[in-house]
Amino acid sequence: MSAEPDGPEDRLRRLTTIWSRAVFPVTSTSLTRAEFAEQLLPLARRLSHLLRARSFDSEEAKAVGAALVDAHCTDPEALTRTLDCVDAYLVLYCGEDGPQDELRMRSSRLQHAMAAGYAQALRERTLAEQEAIAQAALQAQGVVAQALHASEARFRAVFEGAAIGIGIADLEGNVLQVNEALLRMFGGSEHTVRGRNVMEWTHPEDAPQTWKLYDELVRGEREHYHVEKAFNRPDGTVLWTNLTVSLLRDADGEPQYQLALMEDTTERRLLNLRLRYEATHDALTGLPNRTLFFERLEKALGAGEGQRFGLCYLDLDGFKTINDSLGHAAGDRLLVEVADRLQSCATAPGEMVARLGGDEFVALTTGPGTEREVDELAERILNALITPISIDGRDLLVRGSLGIVEGPAGERTAAEVLRSADITMYRAKSAGGNRSELADPEADARAITRHGLTTALPTALERGEFFIEYQPLVHLGDGSVRGAEALVRWLHPQHGVLGPDRFIPLAEHTGLIVPLGRWVLEESIRQAREWRERYGEQTTAGPLRINVNLSPCQLSHPGLVQDTVEILERAGVAPDALCLEVTESALIGADDDLLKPLRRLAEMGVDIALDDFGTGYSNLANLRRLPVSILKLDRSFTQGMQQFPADPVDLKIVEGIVTLAHSLDLAVTVEGVETGAQAEQLRILGCDTAQGWYYARPGPPERLHELALVDATG
Repeated sequence: MSAEPDGPEDRLRRLTTIWSRAVFPVTSTSLTRAEFAEQLLPLARRLSHLLRARSFDSEEAKAVGAALVDAHCTDPEALTRTLDCVDAYLVLYCGEDGPQDELRMRSSRLQHAMAAGYAQALRERTLAEQEAIAQAALQAQGVVAQALHASEARFRAVFEGAAIGIGIADLEGNVLQVNEALLRMFGGSEHTVRGRNVMEWTHPEDAPQTWKLYDELVRGEREHYHVEKAFNRPDGTVLWTNLTVSLLRDADGEPQYQLALMEDTTERRLLNLRLRYEATHDALTGLPNRTLFFERLEKALGAGEGQRFGLCYLDLDGFKTINDSLGHAAGDRLLVEVADRLQSCATAPGEMVARLGGDEFVALTTGPGTEREVDELAERILNALITPISIDGRDLLVRGSLGIVEGPAGERTAAEVLRSADITMYRAKSAGGNRSELADPEADARAITRHGLTTALPTALERGEFFIEYQPLVHLGDGSVRGAEALVRWLHPQHGVLGPDRFIPLAEHTGLIVPLGRWVLEESIRQAREWRERYGEQTTAGPLRINVNLSPCQLSHPGLVQDTVEILERAGVAPDALCLEVTESALIGADDDLLKPLRRLAEMGVDIALDDFGTGYSNLANLRRLPVSILKLDRSFTQGMQQFPADPVDLKIVEGIVTLAHSLDLAVTVEGVETGAQAEQLRILGCDTAQGWYYARPGPPERLHELALVDATG
């Protein structure tokens, strides 16, 4: 078994090999398949570049389609197979490191532009051939004037034997002569065509310039023109042609006749329509896809003054569970049924439903009164999902989360509208699902900011944008500074200083909390060593200790103990200089495997503090099995002590916790101390240490030095 490609060039050549194998059998070329693959390689490279380019270049994508015609891939099946390969493999081999939804949308647009470029190149090639035939006819007409008998025979041979339709008319438009090919196109006898006037062949789909060009030609102001024109056949069907009309002049150069060359393009037009449909509709459900939806949305957003739009963004709740449990085939049938129900919800003028991909659908309504219409549309959509869907004998209950965006046209781009709808949909899903939410600009801004912070986190650590502030831990008995808690901050280039509540949850979600936590530990230990070297002997309570917060992700990381040991040894600091704070909620129901790293650290001499104690509803009896030496009381228990007299219930609770902790040889630290009365009451209750704004706000390490020196000097 061969190895998968391990580089961009390998993946590109793999894509080219698949492409050449699919297209080579229907290509008119003298090359071998390997040579043909080398010919396709530059085209694949251009597609890869277009897929990952910052902006979409439709002209470059059209040029790739045109290049297929130059490579003799003129059979319509060659284009179909090419588009199938691009759709199935371009994102797989050339876009593995990007956002898949955006890349698949870009791939869809590339296919559309390639098909357009292919059709245009094929048409230009046909027109060139038509022009060559026209010139041959003109030359034949000139020969007639010089040698009538000989030229008549040659002209008749060209006229009757040509594969394209040829007709001659006078300058008044009366048809004088037609060949067999033209008669076959119209499906009638000669008398149904000959003798008619050209002006009778108007068609509702004629381009505006068609008859203007005709008038210029019969007046002698132009020699020829090319147009795509439709004709009505006698049987009621429509004949589509590439029409070239040339002016024939006499020996004196005066206009005398007009010569029409027609190529039947009806089948090609049907192919183009089919390709257009396939490029703009979802293959599974038949609904419009992301490409067509964006076209309609952009058109709606570009409507005139007074026009509005409403958009509903639907994501099915729990669809992955159905897919995983029943299989993808059942999931596909479920999506088809959902699509049919959604289609029945959007039948009014200006409404459409599209599938963006996966289990995501959108519904669009346009017009002057969308404020009410979009709410009604959302209600119809949610009601349509109430009835269970039967799949393989199972009745599946399907629910959805719906994000609604409504507003006037012309104020936002399509990408901005869809982003707002996506954010709003996830807000509905976070609220429990099976509901709709209306877009809120402030919520959108928060989500966008949150996303921006998430993406900026890795480089922020590399650029050194994080710093640490320290809040002192004060002994309630003698008021001495016993240490400090390390609190990480982010100096963001745009948002300024951010507290941990803004970025720690994001770091935990992305896994960056492990390297960030390691950096905080290293910096804090380094600072602890400096404090002990410079101020340890000057404080009345011995060396200062540093408290570092430990997140649940760090707690379960296999390198926690080894990293901690290495950092302490590298800094030359004893383990008793470090206290790791773990939230109570992280240890609720913790098994022995999770507690094992903490026990090893505690055995080494590292203090373990149970942070936010009292908020996790833990069993107090479990304290005996936890390797902790300090309880940090949550500030919610002591807020009632800021006023005099203190809340008696809070006093009883704190007194009970302190008594229990001391009976288990645990020290008690209180956070959030803000008043002197609060500090005094906590001292009376027997609490050991405290921290809070009453003593000092978090700040640079120098401030802690000053507090420690003040304590040492009285």
